[in-house]
Amino acid sequence: MSDTPSKPLNFLEQIITRDLDGGITSKVITRFPPEPNGHLHIGHAKSICLNFGLAERFGGECNLRFDDTNPEKEEQEYVDAIKRDVSWLGFNWAGEVRYASDYFDQFYEWALHLIREGKAYVCHLSAEETKEYRGWATKPGKDSPYRERSVAENLAEFEKMRAGEYDEGQCVLRAKIDMASPNMNMRDPMLYRIRKQSHHQTGDKWCIYPTYDFAHGQEDAIEGVTHSICTLEFADHRPLYEWFIDNLPVPAEPRQYEFARLELNYTVTSKRKLKQLVDEGHVDGWNDPRMPTISGMRRRGYTPASLRTFCEMIGVTKSGSTIDVGQLEYCVRDDLNNNAPRAMCVLDPIKVVVQNFDEADFSGAMVQPAHPNKPELGERELPFGRELYIDRADFSEDTTLSRKKFKRLVMGEYVRLRGAYVIKAEEAVKDSDGNITELRVSLVPGTVGENPPEGIKPRGVIHWVNAEDCLDCEVRLYDRLFNDAAPDAGDKNYLDAINPESLRILSGCKAEKGLAQAQPEQGFQFEREGYFCLDSQYSSDDKLVFNRTIGLKDNWGKSV
Repeated sequence: MSDTPSKPLNFLEQIITRDLDGGITSKVITRFPPEPNGHLHIGHAKSICLNFGLAERFGGECNLRFDDTNPEKEEQEYVDAIKRDVSWLGFNWAGEVRYASDYFDQFYEWALHLIREGKAYVCHLSAEETKEYRGWATKPGKDSPYRERSVAENLAEFEKMRAGEYDEGQCVLRAKIDMASPNMNMRDPMLYRIRKQSHHQTGDKWCIYPTYDFAHGQEDAIEGVTHSICTLEFADHRPLYEWFIDNLPVPAEPRQYEFARLELNYTVTSKRKLKQLVDEGHVDGWNDPRMPTISGMRRRGYTPASLRTFCEMIGVTKSGSTIDVGQLEYCVRDDLNNNAPRAMCVLDPIKVVVQNFDEADFSGAMVQPAHPNKPELGERELPFGRELYIDRADFSEDTTLSRKKFKRLVMGEYVRLRGAYVIKAEEAVKDSDGNITELRVSLVPGTVGENPPEGIKPRGVIHWVNAEDCLDCEVRLYDRLFNDAAPDAGDKNYLDAINPESLRILSGCKAEKGLAQAQPEQGFQFEREGYFCLDSQYSSDDKLVFNRTIGLKDNWGKSV
């Protein structure tokens, strides 16, 4: 028996355990119900991991259901993107994908049921009048003048709505509950509104559409959902959720529970604001690697395992708090450190000529492990020739630099090339403007995998690539999109907080030849530079583009 204590159950796990043990529930059924009006973001990743994870843990099922009740803002593109995101995170939904629109006929029948029971009416108040009649949190509302229409009159009016005889905004169907309720959601909420828009699933069959509040609980009931898990902003909607369940002939009685949504600093997760970033060209689409969308993080090189670990790490609570984005970055960095193959890429190349190359005592290419701790990943070959590239920042003519401050190549001194020879800087060739165009060095024979002779002490180890067969590539250095920890707090304009250094594009970079086999979104550790992946959008057979996923260390606030 393990001595490791088991992790305490979170409050949702406690509820489900109680329901199973008490016979209230025989099989756990959860659901993930996104609205297809944009790409999913990191907050949705937490909800996905929670709903699918609970179903997995308790041997149940989780449905993927699209809340497609607003055709004005929804698109098939978003439906497809959301399905890809859920699958990429490693989850499988039960049965076929479901849609709120699958149940539109049933919702309509239930709306008629409420009308016949005297619990719903067609209201012709304008939006402004409705707001006035609704009252305030501390002031009760007042009844609509249309509230006491007869059942026959309401049935006739609702049929006119369905037939398209009214324009958008002319009238709505409302539940008849309590205009004096302290809960504003119970003050005769809207059930149906007119939207003369084609729907991505039902076409032009309908011109009236149910509201989210009316549809949500009934969808859960139809699907037999046992635990309907929402974020805290829906807590005030729960009495309405339960009112519909109690007043309709639904086939099951699901229960709603709320948890704290994920809030990250240096991040904006409002779909409206994310869409504005896309529409106004502040970013390169929903999947821009700087975006907090799942598709953006995937393109940047974040892994499904790192996101799932992060969601597990932050836990599930009933109280809201802001999580440091550094925790997410830690999970990404840790996963890539443990699993990403190593490679070398020179971001700012300067040519190096080995003057005594004929003294090289090797046969064939240098061989290095693909990963120092994962022999199962195999080895990689590093050809070594007379001409190489190193990074310009790894050389200095300043011979007064201390070894502690500059562990790289200095004129007249030695450095080791990663997995290869110790070299000595002999000469710097310059152009007419005094810029160094080429370094001339000498190698120390017999130093591949061996210590140099006594008296030769390399300053450090630097990366390199062979000039003859290296790959030309573009490298995109991504950083946080916002330089303000709370970019949209209070009355701030979050666009003012966009980090002007969130993307730097480097052309003319040089990568080791093995990276020609890299697959889109495959992660690598570029030794001494950070973690990178092949970009899935701009890379081609003719042009390799690598995105920086994250640095080797947390250097936020420091120069790159």
